Amino acid sequence: MTDGLTNRRGFLASSAALAGTALAGCSGGSASGDDTLTLGVLEDRSGNFALVGDPKHKASMLAIEEINNDGGIDGKQIEVFDPDPQSDNQRYQELTRRAIQQEDVDALWAGYSSATREAIRPIIDREDQLYFYTTQYEGGVCDKNVFAVGPTARQQLGSVLPYLVEEYGPKIYTIAADYNFGQLSADWVKVLADENDAEVIGEEFIPLSNSQFGSTINRIQEAEPDFVMSMLVGANHTSFYEQKASAGLDVPIGTSTAMAQGYEHRRLDPPAMANIYAGVNYMEEIPTTRNTSEGGFVDRYYEKFPDAPYLNEEAENNYFSIYMYKKAVEQAGTTEQPEVKEALESGITYEAPEAPDGESIKLDGATHHVDHHMWVMRADDQHNVKAVDDRVIPETFLSETVGCDLTQEDEETQYTPQDFYEEAG
Repeated sequence: MTDGLTNRRGFLASSAALAGTALAGCSGGSASGDDTLTLGVLEDRSGNFALVGDPKHKASMLAIEEINNDGGIDGKQIEVFDPDPQSDNQRYQELTRRAIQQEDVDALWAGYSSATREAIRPIIDREDQLYFYTTQYEGGVCDKNVFAVGPTARQQLGSVLPYLVEEYGPKIYTIAADYNFGQLSADWVKVLADENDAEVIGEEFIPLSNSQFGSTINRIQEAEPDFVMSMLVGANHTSFYEQKASAGLDVPIGTSTAMAQGYEHRRLDPPAMANIYAGVNYMEEIPTTRNTSEGGFVDRYYEKFPDAPYLNEEAENNYFSIYMYKKAVEQAGTTEQPEVKEALESGITYEAPEAPDGESIKLDGATHHVDHHMWVMRADDQHNVKAVDDRVIPETFLSETVGCDLTQEDEETQYTPQDFYEEAG
């Protein structure tokens, strides 16, 4: 891959055969000509988040190639500005400024972690840049420029936690990464436990540098919960699953982070992920026709990227949101960002791979979030993954609890459950 500096003019001769390389170079975006528009795709292909970020980049390139081959967006071919941010937030800030100020991108996709999103969001807001954030996240962002189209903690945990309470009982032990995402996700576990007549009987926050879980496993065994809720993240935390299997900890574990993003069920030897239940909007294994049929999303992805290890949750979010952007531009009849944002806020729908036959997902205009089709996926002792529950879960925290309505009032705020729920205090 190049570093995003190749000249656009060379691209125009072969845009119909876009192959996922970095293609932008000179400034101008749509201003460079009526026959092109420019999308920024800043996703990690190296560094700490490469494992989860590279599929996001690949799925973006697949969507762009398909759209270009089908005539583009409103007749315009898509050019791409996509240097590798290398999982470095300072580099993200530099590239975001360049994408907006020099490359004049019409829309931007950028970043895996919440820390990255918050590092660049002040730049996004200062420039009023249309920005898609596609990672599953803690929730609460009500921002006029940000379309946070990944599932929120309330959607992911709100699918798996009630299922586990019904199946196994009300006593919950929470383990979470010790930073903003993990702490807010743990707050959501407490809120959801209260709503489902359950109780959090233990809670631990694990530093990202920690890779030894013997003491945590002992405390879980002593507490005897009905199930564990795990919001662990990163390479070091992956060792928890291997260590719990070695220790004979067989309590069911619900998660919003494992399997769908880092495909631990493929990377780790059985039975590390046995009895893990993931609340997700997408995994490669979800049993929808659009996803797994011949010529479906999975087939097209591996046809383009035969050596790719997995098609993860965030990859699907990048894919469908690029198609949502296409629909919005064509509805607006322009790439001018205020008009495109207004079109996105009108309630764009898309027949995404996550949705069963006859169903679509919908972008909620008031909150800039998506009413996802959520799945509970269970891994058995051989790491075979099967859907055990599925249903549409709207993003209700912003819409019902906060009252976020970006169609009526501009905001640039992130709300937390501590602001509204006594349980999270």
